[in-house]
Amino acid sequence: VQLQASGGGLAQAGDSLKLSCVFSGRTPDYSAMGWFRQAPGKEREFVAAINRSGVRKNYADSVQGRFTISRDNAKNTMYLEMNSLKPEDTAIYLCAASRFPYLSAATSSYASWGQGTQVTVSS
Repeated sequence: VQLQASGGGLAQAGDSLKLSCVFSGRTPDYSAMGWFRQAPGKEREFVAAINRSGVRKNYADSVQGRFTISRDNAKNTMYLEMNSLKPEDTAIYLCAASRFPYLSAATSSYASWGQGTQVTVSS
């Protein structure tokens, strides 16, 4: 499966951004999907995950209550709405398709990755 993230950009603290991830190609019908981020010099970290139907979601503690993950399977698109942005949210945001139906924060659970979109938040 191929994934392409977009929607990143420059923002000020407190602003909002909405990321999109378009996926194409063959994916298992049960695949969960997720968003991760990677800041310079840091390891890739989990942000949020969503199951195939969109009913079950999971968030990292650092974004809980500020970010919302969603997906529209008819449009082959996943979203990450980011509110109340903080400078520490600055990173490259990557979307990924899981090997499994259940939600996971582990990078090893994800088989396909997009190239990412840069989000930069200034104070």
